[in-house]
Amino acid sequence: MSPVDRAHEPVDVQGRPAGIVSRGVAAVVDGLVLLGAVVVAELAFASVRYLLLGPPFSMPDPGPWITLGAGGVAAVAYLAGSWVTAGRTAGDQVMGLRVTNRSGARLSPGAAVARAVLWLVIPWGVLWIPASRRRASVQDLLVGSAVVHDWYGHSRTSAHGRRA
Repeated sequence: MSPVDRAHEPVDVQGRPAGIVSRGVAAVVDGLVLLGAVVVAELAFASVRYLLLGPPFSMPDPGPWITLGAGGVAAVAYLAGSWVTAGRTAGDQVMGLRVTNRSGARLSPGAAVARAVLWLVIPWGVLWIPASRRRASVQDLLVGSAVVHDWYGHSRTSAHGRRA
C-alpha cells in the first residue's frame, strides 16, 4: 500500500478536522433526511385528515411562509438535537464526523441551537473552511465548535487534531 493510499484510512484521520467535501456530503444526507421526514409528516397529516373528514384525500398546502417556518424549526430541532444527544447527525454518521466544542466535548444545548440557526441563516459560511487553518466554518468560529473525523465513536480530540 502506498503512503498516499494509507493517508485515507480512517485510523489516520481520526480526530482531525473535517474538510469541506466530507462536511458537504454530510449536509446533503441531512437535507435528504429532513425532506423525507417532512414528506412522511405531511402524508401522516393528510391520512389523519382523510380518516376524520372523509374524501377527498389531499396533501396539505399551508402556504410558503408556514412551510418555511415549520421547515426551519424542524431543521434546527433535528440538527441541534442530534449534536447535543449523539454529537452527530445522520449525515455525520455516514461520513464518520462528529461535532464538538473546541476541547472535544459535546456541544451544550445553547451552542447547538445557535450553530443550527447559523447554518440556516448563513449557509455560505462553509466557504471559509478551505481558508481556515483549523478547517472551521464561520458557524464554527462564532459558536466555538469543531467538526472532526470520528469513525470509531470515541474521539476526544481537540479541533487542532491533538488528543484531549
